[in-house]
Amino acid sequence: MNDVKPRPAGLRAVPSAVWALGFVSLLMDVSSEIIHALLPIYLVSGLGASMLTVGLIEGIAEATASITKVFSGALSDWMGKRKWLAVLGYGLAACTKPIFPLAGSVGWLVAARFIDRIGKGIRGAPRDALIADVTPPHLRGASFGLRQSLDTVGAFLGPALAVALMWLTVDNFRAVFWVAVIPAFLAVAVLVFAVAEPARAEPTRKARWPLSVAELKRLGPAYWQIVAIGFVFSLARFSEAFLILRAQAVGLTPMLVPLVLVLMNAAYALSAYPAGALSDRFDRLTVLKTGFALLVAADLVLAFTNGIEGVIAGVALWGLHMGFTQGLLAALVADAAPTELRGTAFGMFNLLTGVALLVASVLAGDLWERIGSRGTFLAGAALTVVALAALAATKAAGPGDGGSAEAASTKEP
Repeated sequence: MNDVKPRPAGLRAVPSAVWALGFVSLLMDVSSEIIHALLPIYLVSGLGASMLTVGLIEGIAEATASITKVFSGALSDWMGKRKWLAVLGYGLAACTKPIFPLAGSVGWLVAARFIDRIGKGIRGAPRDALIADVTPPHLRGASFGLRQSLDTVGAFLGPALAVALMWLTVDNFRAVFWVAVIPAFLAVAVLVFAVAEPARAEPTRKARWPLSVAELKRLGPAYWQIVAIGFVFSLARFSEAFLILRAQAVGLTPMLVPLVLVLMNAAYALSAYPAGALSDRFDRLTVLKTGFALLVAADLVLAFTNGIEGVIAGVALWGLHMGFTQGLLAALVADAAPTELRGTAFGMFNLLTGVALLVASVLAGDLWERIGSRGTFLAGAALTVVALAALAATKAAGPGDGGSAEAASTKEP
């Protein structure tokens, strides 16, 4: 007689800590996206910045976050604690929000964006490792997808609020930026009071210094394959600021341009959890290939469209590609990484993909100024095809395979 009970599945099976962290992400993204939906236009039309400057600011901001993640992830492995590093990161980001309405020059905005992204970097890897710690392997895709979905609900509520607030304040950028301060501090409060650090099992092997060559080797070839694919893919994934500028180029007014991010993030939020849950049932890499193909389609539509309808279609495809890739890449990292090096694994992944995003955003701005928006999006499509070809030749750990990686990591050399 078979007494094995079926494993729980669906949204109710996702751990409560994942839900709480998802709502923390939602609130912080409401705050951040109110600002970021308007920032490119404010920089160009309000402060006279060039398109290349926008690309540099966006690329440097995201690269800063990624570089910081590798150190915070390694520190969380070394300490065996993750929550309070996340609190530090979210708290730092919240404290930078008042700088945006107070800034009187591009330099101040660069500084605020830079510090805000340091906060993002500090919280990112410990938070993702915490999700992996509390989630059983067969629910990793669903858990990372749910966190991404809630995060992205905030990411489309933010621009929607930006549109409403710009209308109410008659295009008063600074007043809108002040409103963004409120949800940032609410996010910190939820994290402090509603998320508990889980009791961690005694590690079979404690990481010495996680960023040493010996420890990085323990991450294994399956992990480094995922990192390589993520790096190439990130070269194709320049900042969404260029979607905003593309919409403005076809005639959307400054008040309505934030709707671009509303649409993109609605598509992202609606697809992230189903894509993650699907990857728990089937092959993660197959689902990921769909996401790569969606980005190629988005780039081609945005490259060749001349009207608002085409931009709408391209932006929706861009959002779908995010839903089919971001949570899955995180789940693949969790599948491949040993338990005691999860923070380091997420940190290294985000460091290298962040460097690629810096290069992508700078090149996107340069191509836009030299040959126009078509060259920018066609270059993105070409690089995505390269990443898709690399993915087709890759074998990676599936749901539940992380256990074997963890077991292997317990053996001393």
